[in-house]
Formats: sequence, structure tokens, C-alpha cells
Amino acid sequence: MNEVTTKKPAASEKGGKLQQQRVRAMSPFDEMDRLFEDFFPRGWMQPLRHEWPAWAEVAAPFAGRSPKVDVVERDDSVVVRAELPGVNKDDMDISLTEDSVTINATTRQESEKEEGDYHRREISQGSFSRTVALPAAVQSEEAKASFKDGVLELILPKAAPAKRHTIKVE
Repeated sequence: MNEVTTKKPAASEKGGKLQQQRVRAMSPFDEMDRLFEDFFPRGWMQPLRHEWPAWAEVAAPFAGRSPKVDVVERDDSVVVRAELPGVNKDDMDISLTEDSVTINATTRQESEKEEGDYHRREISQGSFSRTVALPAAVQSEEAKASFKDGVLELILPKAAPAKRHTIKVE
């Protein structure tokens, strides 16, 4: 993985919890590995699933969850959309540098006691995280975030490109 550091001081926005910090961005190989894992799960607990069919239910809390993400580059901005079903906006944390974004989220389990015996329990609770490299440098302090119907949308204005200047030698 690539390590990305920010040169700017930390910026924070309450509510959306937008902040800059040191993050690790996904490389194209990490993305390919994640896609391969989605089609052919090969986690460390997978061999037991054939010997013990109920293993999938036992192993579920340990299986990594990662939100699916779209990254769209526009002329003046980069748009990031992430599916976060079952997440409240107060339970997510978004960290941003000029060239990567990290989304951390938690789903909570209701504290009510469920009457009866579970025969199947597939609704998962827990936390997950996803770091994605951005296709262009962005102005993190100008970022906007919205959350509707389980989809987080970040609109990240692009940073002004560095301009080349010529210097006359005296």
C-alpha cells in the first residue's frame, strides 16, 4: 500500500467529522485484490466452511466489510459515492487528504432483547473502513458531504494545478 501524508494542518468540520490525517491509500493492486476477494473469498477461515457448514455464521463477525465506492472525476471536482447501508450519519468518520479519502463507519446493534431463538442471523453489526486514492489533488478544506438513503456523497473541489514559471538568470 502507498502511504500518503498531508503537508497542511489538520482541518475539521463537526457533524461530518471531516479531517486531514496520515492515511494509506489503495493502490490499483489493492483494488484488484478486493475485487478478486469479492468473487472468490479466500480468507483464513474459509477452509473450515466445507468441514463445518455452520462455520460461515461463526466467522461472519471476522469477515472484513468494505463499502462499495464510485469515484468520478469531473472538470472541477472529484465525486466519491459510497454505499453505507444501516449506518447513521453520526456513526461515520471521513478523513481526507489532497489525494485520498478514508471512510470509517459503524453499524450499531439495538439494545432490545429479542424474544425467541434465532434460526438465522445475517444482519451484521460492527465497523468497517475504506481508503481510496483520488485521481486528482483536491482542496480538502472545501469538501462537502451529504448522506441520503444509505449513500454517502462527497464533492471534492480540485486543487489548482501547479503552474510552471520561467526564471531569468542574471
